[in-house]
Amino acid sequence: MTSRIEAPVTGAGRRIAIIDTGWNDFIVSRLTEGATSTLRRHGVAEDDIVHITVPGAFELPLAVKTAAETGRYAAIVALGCVIRGATPHFDYVAGEAAKGISSVMLTTGVPVAFGVLTTDTIEQAIERAGTKLGNKGAEAAQVALEMAGLIEAIKAEGA
Repeated sequence: MTSRIEAPVTGAGRRIAIIDTGWNDFIVSRLTEGATSTLRRHGVAEDDIVHITVPGAFELPLAVKTAAETGRYAAIVALGCVIRGATPHFDYVAGEAAKGISSVMLTTGVPVAFGVLTTDTIEQAIERAGTKLGNKGAEAAQVALEMAGLIEAIKAEGA
């Protein structure tokens, strides 16, 4: 019989970093509120939520890497919003943010939830920050907790 590794989604006893961007704050602040609310709802203590703000999405990977390397966080939630404009700037910023955050997760082993919106319009961003399509910050926080529990369970299985 095969075994299945699963873990409950719980924040009790876990320290979580939310790293968000100051750029497009009118959207990102809603994502951060959603993430914070979700973490609290799943039992993360107020003192165990650390909020860090970087200037923009391009700067997220360095802050995420620095936080992950401290060993103090069970998971990190990376939040931002990049809206397509008339130049290729969007492609560089969104692509490097995604690639950098993924690299941090793979090199440090710390789960990092990617909650960076990459949209064509402001309206699409608003829809994903708590209106028609839910709050992607809340979803990212849920993913962070799920992955923190799963990574712990995988490591315990090998013990």
